[in-house]
Amino acid sequence: MYTPKHFSAPNTAALHALMRAYPFATLVVATATGIEINHLPLHLNAAGVLSGHLARANPLWQAVQTGHEVMAVFHGPHAYVTPSWYATKAQTGRVVPTWNYVVVHVRGTLRLIEDAHWLRSHLAALTAQQEAAFEQPWQLEDSPAGFIDKLMQAVVGIEIDITQLTGKWKVSQNQPLENQQGVLQGLRASDASHSHDMAAVVAAVNGLNGASPA
Repeated sequence: MYTPKHFSAPNTAALHALMRAYPFATLVVATATGIEINHLPLHLNAAGVLSGHLARANPLWQAVQTGHEVMAVFHGPHAYVTPSWYATKAQTGRVVPTWNYVVVHVRGTLRLIEDAHWLRSHLAALTAQQEAAFEQPWQLEDSPAGFIDKLMQAVVGIEIDITQLTGKWKVSQNQPLENQQGVLQGLRASDASHSHDMAAVVAAVNGLNGASPA
């Protein structure tokens, strides 16, 4: 991934935080028949290992073996940036539209798992992470006896041992302060929820928290 130095991720903690906040990933695998792309939630545990599961009907798990190299892409907030938000538009007119975004690329080795105890633990952890925001979190035990065990027969577990993490935080760092403030104001005024998420990142990375955009 092309990443100019000024768009590099802040640190590893920021990469992990994004992967946990936006766990729905794009899994890219090169197989003997070509590139396979799947979309699935991946859970990052405390040891820095990703876990997920594939439908047994998905041919991908039969096209790979343990140790196969894969890439998982995690997409964070993103938003269109109009030149109208830049203060320098009125000064020079030398501005163009762009797109702000944060993304994490994970390289790693895949491991296939068909152990029922592992799979149930994985499903419990993944569910607990996503249900944490609800007042009455749903748990696997809320289902009728045997129901989850039956469904587990239709999936195959996967783990990804991470070998490389790369992040790109393209959030107006290359713009002068007055333009950054204009972007922040524009994003905050937008009706789109993803724009508000991006505004928070723009403010944090560029040190604009507490600022009053002009």
